[in-house]
Amino acid sequence: MDALLAVRARGITKCFGEVVALDGVDLDVTQGQIHGLAGPNGAGKTTLLGLLLGLATADGGRLEILGTPVGRALTAPDGVAGFVDGPGLYPWLTARQNLAALAGLRGGARTAGIDDALDRVGLTDVADDRVRGFSLGMRQRLGLAAALLTRPRLLVLDEPANGVDPAGKRHVHGVLTRLAADGTSVVLSSHRMDDLEALCSEVTIIATGRVVFSGSLDKLAAEKRELDYRLVTSDPEATRRLAAGTQGIHVADDAATRYGAEVLVVRARVPALDELVTGLVHAGIAPRELTPVVSPLEAAFLDLTEQHPEEPAR
Repeated sequence: MDALLAVRARGITKCFGEVVALDGVDLDVTQGQIHGLAGPNGAGKTTLLGLLLGLATADGGRLEILGTPVGRALTAPDGVAGFVDGPGLYPWLTARQNLAALAGLRGGARTAGIDDALDRVGLTDVADDRVRGFSLGMRQRLGLAAALLTRPRLLVLDEPANGVDPAGKRHVHGVLTRLAADGTSVVLSSHRMDDLEALCSEVTIIATGRVVFSGSLDKLAAEKRELDYRLVTSDPEATRRLAAGTQGIHVADDAATRYGAEVLVVRARVPALDELVTGLVHAGIAPRELTPVVSPLEAAFLDLTEQHPEEPAR
């Protein structure tokens, strides 16, 4: 195995009866990298996360985690922690008691690190509150704290920011970013494209059990030919005329109805967009807003996954 890879999967298959959940999946996760995993519901993300956590075994292919080939045993590989489908918690216990119980079950976890783990995820103030009263977001953060107790070298997380408020999400993002900076590898599954864009250096998109893209966000953006952009300037009418006369710029005729008269929506590749902005400045028109209608990751996600809508379950 490449010494720089925390996860190396080749040709992974997994079936449940006649349903093929994973169909020849390849995955590389670099050490110290936050690697995003995206896909529609039922695409196979949870199954793949389960394989990484030792909750299931593959039917075919080869999987190596932290330099060690994964066999047929249903045990979490050494140095791996995380959760899928939400963390398993005891609602009648407090946050602190939950972590103590989980540390005892895991053997190698450090009970001495409980207070530090709670502090890192921002739950110190509710450490002695019963978990039954926690919101979904607080439970997610407590699950992250539980995973941190073992000081994992690979952290596998399923929707860790699900239900988390903006302040809590910022806290979770900070924890994951610092972990990666210290050398921990993170595999993060999320339906939130903004979370993946904010955190991940690479992303893998899965549709119907197959990898349809894997690589850096820059590569994904480069492969996406055109995007729709909201454009607001000091002179909307002059901007419309200039955009219509710029090669490679396509103006949406119904933008005024959807967004208001001051907003123009144009579809373009980046070079044509650069030419339009330069033209606006030369014409004395001030650009005030230029943002993608949907992010490059979300646009690519829709293109790559919605091309299979009629494909039956295999």
